[in-house]
Amino acid sequence: MNTRTQILGLVFFLVLCLIAGWLGSIATTPEIGGWCKSLNKPTWNPPAYVFGPVWTTLYILMALAAWLVWKKKGFGGAKLELGLFGIQLLLNVAWSWIFFHFHQPGWAFVELVVLWVTIVTTTLMFFRVSKVAGGLMLPYLGWVTFASVLNFTIWQLNLVA
Repeated sequence: MNTRTQILGLVFFLVLCLIAGWLGSIATTPEIGGWCKSLNKPTWNPPAYVFGPVWTTLYILMALAAWLVWKKKGFGGAKLELGLFGIQLLLNVAWSWIFFHFHQPGWAFVELVVLWVTIVTTTLMFFRVSKVAGGLMLPYLGWVTFASVLNFTIWQLNLVA
């Protein structure tokens, strides 16, 4: 694989992941000052300004991980790994829409459990191809683990009796 192809592959994965982030932000951003602000949240909920930089960083790390897998095996050789990566990316976007746009923290938590399992599976598969690629997925897994606990807590704090 020549350098030009590698660079185009990197650009592809970066754009793919950043588009996923942008699609999620379409659902999220309009709700930050309204519905989201009205929710009861735990004291350990990070301030809103933390989420943008964290997610941008995670999308870049995810793109680098997928690129490393692609670079080593190509699309044909990494169908399963990159297919799972694509599925977890779609689930990532779906969570924003379920939680923020549809105001469904309970269903968002259920979806997050599926997302978490998919991320774990993708990460393990990436580790088999490249230790670095697998390692690049770990911050994302950690953040989604934290987000799952946060989502569950927000859901519980806002149940209507």
